[in-house]
Amino acid sequence: MMLNGNFTFESHREFKQATTAALETPGLTELEMDFGAVDYMDSAALGMLLLLNERANGRKVTLINCRGTVKAVLEIANFGKIFEIK
Repeated sequence: MMLNGNFTFESHREFKQATTAALETPGLTELEMDFGAVDYMDSAALGMLLLLNERANGRKVTLINCRGTVKAVLEIANFGKIFEIK
């Protein structure tokens, strides 16, 4: 799943719809979230990622192409302990 622009509370509905659809895919074992086009994320986005991890029910969630401020926010929040960050 590719995200773009600002990943904030305003993205909540679209994010939940897209991730719910992805998680309903038969045989899905891993979900990759592509942050290559994300310029900014806030604490609501961190919360959405935590909820996604819970809804994944043990399936691997990988955050890819994290850079700049987004990567710094994920590192400060210790999300590397929860998600694989590439």
